[in-house]
Amino acid sequence: MSVAAQSETAGQGGTIAVAGVAFVADPDGALYWPEQGLLAVSDLHLEKGSSYAARGQLLPPYDTAATLARLTKLIARYAPRCVVSLGDSFHDCRGPARLSRENRDTIAVLQRGRDWIWITGNHDPEPAENIGGAFHATLTLGALTFRHLPAGATGEISGHLHPVARISQRGRSMRRRCFAADATRMVMPAFGAFTGGLNIRDAAFADLFGTLAFTAHMLGDTRLYAFSAKRCLAD
Repeated sequence: MSVAAQSETAGQGGTIAVAGVAFVADPDGALYWPEQGLLAVSDLHLEKGSSYAARGQLLPPYDTAATLARLTKLIARYAPRCVVSLGDSFHDCRGPARLSRENRDTIAVLQRGRDWIWITGNHDPEPAENIGGAFHATLTLGALTFRHLPAGATGEISGHLHPVARISQRGRSMRRRCFAADATRMVMPAFGAFTGGLNIRDAAFADLFGTLAFTAHMLGDTRLYAFSAKRCLAD
C-alpha cells in the first residue's frame, strides 16, 4: 500500500515545530535541531538481545550492532555537535558491561569530537561507567526540555512510549513507527532494532496530549507521512 495516497502532508526529512522551534525529523527516527547542531534519538535499548538471552529467551545477538550502524549513518549525515539519547539507551543497567569490544569502540568513535548526553530512563536509571558522555535526568535548552518519561509539559521532547500509527486503505493496513507531536510537545519513536511500539490511539497518548488533535508523522522508507491522530486506527 502507498502511504502517500492518504498522507495529509509529506516531505523527506520533514520539519516539525515544537514550542516555536523547527526540527528536521528524519525518516530513520531521529530529530535534528540545526541551530544547535543537536541530534536526538530515543529508546535505543542496546543489548536487549543479550538481556533476553540471559533469561533463556534467545534472540539474534545483532541488535546493538544494527542500531549503532543506523546511528553511525545519521551522524555522518548531520555531523552534529551534540548527540542526545533520550533514555532507555540500554535495555537494562548491566547492558553497558555486556557490550562487545567492537560495539564499545563504535560508541567511542561516534562520541569523538562532540558532546554526548545520555538521558537516564526507566530501563537504565543510573549512570553507566566507562561508556563516555555525560548523564542527566533531563536537558533544558531554551524553551525545550529533553527527557525520557513524558510529563505533558510545554516544550517537552520525550520518549518511552514508542509511538506507532496504523492507517488503512482499500482493506489493507500499515503500521509504522512515528513521531507523535502537536505544537507544544513531542514523543519520539523508538530507535532500537528490537523495540516494539504502542499505538497512538492508546489512552496513554490521549492522556498526554489531552485530545486527538495531534499528528502522527509516520516513518516511511525515505520520507515522513503526516496524519491526524483522529484518522489513525487502533490495533
